[in-house]
Amino acid sequence: MAEIKSHEFEGFLQRSAAAYSLFVIYGPDRGLVSERASQIAAKSGVALDDPFSLIKLDIGDLQKDPGRLMDEAGSIGLFGGEKLIWIRGAANEKYLVDALQLLAAKPPEGTSVIVEAGDLKKGSLLRKVVEGARTVAVIPCYADDARALNALIDNELAAEGLRITPAARQTLVELIGGDRIASRNEVRKLALYCRGMDTIEEHHVDEIIGDASAISVDDAVDAILSGNTTTFLHAMQKITASKTAIFLVIQACLKQFQLLDTMRAEMDEKRLQAGQVMQTLGRHLHFRRKPIIEQALRIWSAEAIARETNRLHAAILQTRKRQSLEDSIALQTLLSTTLQSGRKG
Repeated sequence: MAEIKSHEFEGFLQRSAAAYSLFVIYGPDRGLVSERASQIAAKSGVALDDPFSLIKLDIGDLQKDPGRLMDEAGSIGLFGGEKLIWIRGAANEKYLVDALQLLAAKPPEGTSVIVEAGDLKKGSLLRKVVEGARTVAVIPCYADDARALNALIDNELAAEGLRITPAARQTLVELIGGDRIASRNEVRKLALYCRGMDTIEEHHVDEIIGDASAISVDDAVDAILSGNTTTFLHAMQKITASKTAIFLVIQACLKQFQLLDTMRAEMDEKRLQAGQVMQTLGRHLHFRRKPIIEQALRIWSAEAIARETNRLHAAILQTRKRQSLEDSIALQTLLSTTLQSGRKG
């Protein structure tokens, strides 16, 4: 296996990618998975506007025809030349894993395969197969750290000839992250807003970024916990308008319920009040969010939190299996949680 870590990717893309024909790109950062798949595709030498050279498949296409990947990999293009098979929305489907195992043992000549997958757990079927094969380039994609976000900011602002103050940079880094494409869109929006200026100040970031990105995700989660349907739908409209992935909201909601689960267990075990638990396990929360979390602790029982956590887990799994319905599944699940909060409140 060749596992390409985040800081190694640019060098791999320039120097080593051409030595591989099989690529598996996975991780929780959907935007980064998509971006890196596109970069590898651009380096493949295949004309991406040629439908005879580029075959794009959703995992649903393979579900209908499990043998299609092997058929496509073994066939010759209509006009000859290199061919690229690009698969999206993969998880741990056995028909995909079996095909990749065969291809890894004997890589196809003149054909490259790129697989975009979701957040694969260590030891999962797909990871086991590709991590055990020397012929597969495995590229995990996790949320950008501060270094990667600063590099993203520098690249996008340099293209517009803009500088940014340290205070503005720190504020911007705190507001983006989690999804590479969403982060890049936010920085480009800021650059467009400040076009013609010399330097971006902190108030510029607050004016153009502060009402979208991470803050609106928190707004949506807070509305869910408060049971406020109107505020929730308004927050989701802002998220959609900012091109932030809706998946980030359901992921943030799950994390919030996991925290509630820990806090509620502490309350029940030590017979503490919600406010007392907030002083320890809730210290890191923003002061504006603390009353909402404290109220949620009062109205959600440990059993109800566990059921909701399992339901959110199941919904996230469905978004991975049925990527074309990701937004609909996430929105329907989150709205249901909001209604439950409202009834309990």
